[in-house]
Amino acid sequence: MRRLLAMACALWLACAVAPVARAAETPWFVDSVGSATQVISVVGVGPTTAKMDVWERTAAGWEPIGVGIPADIGSAGMAEDFSEGSMKTPMGIFSLDFTFGTEPNPGGGLPHVQVGPDHWWDGDEDSPTYNTMQVCKRDECPFGIEGTATENLQIPQYAHAVVMGVNKARVPGAGSAFFLHTTGGGPTAGCIAIDDDMMVKIMRWLRPGALIAVSK
Repeated sequence: MRRLLAMACALWLACAVAPVARAAETPWFVDSVGSATQVISVVGVGPTTAKMDVWERTAAGWEPIGVGIPADIGSAGMAEDFSEGSMKTPMGIFSLDFTFGTEPNPGGGLPHVQVGPDHWWDGDEDSPTYNTMQVCKRDECPFGIEGTATENLQIPQYAHAVVMGVNKARVPGAGSAFFLHTTGGGPTAGCIAIDDDMMVKIMRWLRPGALIAVSK
């Protein structure tokens, strides 16, 4: 086990926390992810920081292929109870639906959208397309931009990003635009952010059915 973890860390360049020999052999989320074979675990370690471990299920069981990856979370921490504008990272088990970014697709198994100045994430609680990606000229968008949580997606933090399946029912006010994305160097508005090089590695590894598990 020690040799396996050392090899995994060398591959992912992610041994940032405890010695690899102390890594858990059975991840905390095993009873909550069904038949998933790829899970990204995010566990809070500070008010606005977390530790990310990347797990893959094999014939031998769950194997960590990236451990101790530093992550930034919401400026108000993480919680099971969150809403639009709460600045909290949602806790729970969520799907990873597709990737996007200002940079071209680095490869991987999820659908990818390269975004530009006309790509938005609709955060208008009164819009029928709330909590979805939309493409429109700013002055032609059918949803609110000013005074809403709508985001333009052409920003450095979205060089590489993965959409988390939070509030997939699109309940107004229950939160929008939750992503795993490139860090800006500090807390987020509720997303999870990591180093861009690691984002690229993860995007190349992801396949349909992957999940992200978030907890304190």
